[in-house]
This record gives sequence, structure tokens and C-alpha cells, in this order.
Amino acid sequence: MLTSYSLAELGWRPYFQQQLSLAELESCSVARVSEQHRSQLQLLTEQGARSIQVTPNMPSICVGDWLLINDDGFVRLLERATEFSRKAPGSKLAKQLIAANLDTVLVVMSLNHDFSLSRLERYLALINQTGARPVVVLTKADLCDDIYSYQSQVQALDPLLDVVCVNALDQSSVSALAIYCKTGQTLAVMGSSGVGKSTLLNSLQGEETLQTGSIREDDSKGRHTTTSRSLHVMAAGGLLLDTPGMRELQLSDVESGIATTFADIEALAQHCRFSDCSHQGEPGCAVTQAIESGELELRRLTNYLKLSREQALNAASLAERRAKDKALGKMYRTIQGESKKLKKGY
Repeated sequence: MLTSYSLAELGWRPYFQQQLSLAELESCSVARVSEQHRSQLQLLTEQGARSIQVTPNMPSICVGDWLLINDDGFVRLLERATEFSRKAPGSKLAKQLIAANLDTVLVVMSLNHDFSLSRLERYLALINQTGARPVVVLTKADLCDDIYSYQSQVQALDPLLDVVCVNALDQSSVSALAIYCKTGQTLAVMGSSGVGKSTLLNSLQGEETLQTGSIREDDSKGRHTTTSRSLHVMAAGGLLLDTPGMRELQLSDVESGIATTFADIEALAQHCRFSDCSHQGEPGCAVTQAIESGELELRRLTNYLKLSREQALNAASLAERRAKDKALGKMYRTIQGESKKLKKGY
């Protein structure tokens, strides 16, 4: 017997409803992408699970997307409420979709050698760009002797940031995350390989749905076990999306996300003597003065400048690629037009 869910349980909201015409409501149905494979998509619908074939004429689709479908398969992709993407790994000038239509993102980081404020700021910049709610989950609390020290370091990044420490193997500890798992709410779990994302997901589910790996003793890292993104309906009613650990998380088109993540630096910069101050030794720099007085940590400024440079470089590269593709397409159309004229004897 196929398990079916109402659209509300799958995260449906008025934002998506308003995109449908009366004709589409009568002739089609909606489905949410729960798994993405090379040749097919796994979907969740009111009638139960379904799969459709991936065809060359489909747009880029990712887990969490809402699709309009009929008996023959794919009809169209609905506009996303939120979209998570990154610059594709390596030197390739392309954007890689990660997930769509998320309400909350659990950024998982373990309380051992994996702990890194700079990497956390990178994730926060990506999340803040979309408007989804970031929640920092510090795992392996049972293996840490000074939890408060780590938690206070994260909280110092943003006093309003939700920070939760858990033992992912203990369901009573994980229950602190129940507020983010209400019916119809969609969460993503992001973090480096081996930080306990799959263990956390299993505890939230109340059962072991994903394989987990033990910790390597030499560097306190777990073995990476998740290899594909998938959407799970939790016992509490929410939907949880697990993503593989991403060792290379390059940023592009996240200028506002960086500004939100480093709001303290952005606010200080308003008081610099020069509007184009680079915060690297100019006279009258309020940011430099804040570092000298101990109000701002040098590490934070260094990471802010690093991420800002990376964002600017990747955004410019992608914009240049788009411009070249547009120009190439125009040239092809011109050549095709001239070829048709020649064939007609003009």
C-alpha cells in the first residue's frame, strides 16, 4: 500500500497555488520531487509515490521542487519560493542547484576538529541569500568537555541566530529541534562530511533510514555515507532533506547573503571616512578601529573580505559566461537566417 500525503503535509502553500490556472487545476496534478537521479525523478503526490523519466527538454530540477504533471509525465516546473545553489565545484563556470523551497536549514557542525567559524559563515551567507531560516546544530555534544565555549563562539556571530547543541544519537536531546519540524515545514540538513547529518536525520525520523558511519579516531571525522539528496517525511509531520557533505562550497550571487551574515561589519563600514574603504589600513576606517578596540575579531573581517572577493569573482565569471552564451546564440541565429536566405536564392 502506497503512503499518500495531503498537499499541505508536503509543504504546499498559497504561493504555489497562485501559479496555477483553472485549466491546469482541471487537467493536471502537482507533485514534489523527493529524489533526483540521472534518468528519473522520484515524486511525492496526494495519490502516493511516483516516478517520471528525465527528458532533455526539462529545465534544471532539484529535490524540493514542485512540478505540474499529468498522466504522460512532466508538464512544467513551478516557480521556487527559495532556491539554494552554489558555483559548481572545480573551475566550471556554472551554477549547481542544491535544493528548493526550504523553510529552515539546519547547519550541522560537530564539536571536535570539524568546528570552524569561517566555514559556518560561508554556509550562513548561502542560506541568508535565500531568506530561509538558518539554525546551527552542534553535534557530538556527548564527546565534548566544554560545550558552552563552542556555543558562545557561534552565538557571537549573531545574537539572534538559533544555536542548538545535541547528541544526535539521543532522541531526547534531538527533541530540542522539534519546533522546526512541524507539519508542512521543509528543512534541509547541510554540513561537511562526517559531522553526523545522517545520524541526526535518523533520530529526527525516529528510525534508521540512512546508513551511518563510525568516527575515524585520527581526525575525529565520520565516514561520509550519504551520496544523494533525498526528501523524507518525518514522524512529526515535517519534511527533511538530506544533502551529501560538500567539501567545496563556492559562493556566487550571494552579495546580500554576505551582507546579512556580516551585518556588524556592514554597519561599521557606514562610519568609515571613505565610502569605498577596503578596511585594510585606510585612515578613518571604522572597521579597523573596531578591531583595534577588540569590538571586532580580525578572523571575522578576514573571512568577510575573503568571501566578498570570492563572490565578486564568481559572479563576474558567471555573468561573463552568460553574456558569451547569449552572444553565441545570437550569432547562431544570424547564421541560420543567412543560410535560409541563400537557400531561397535571395
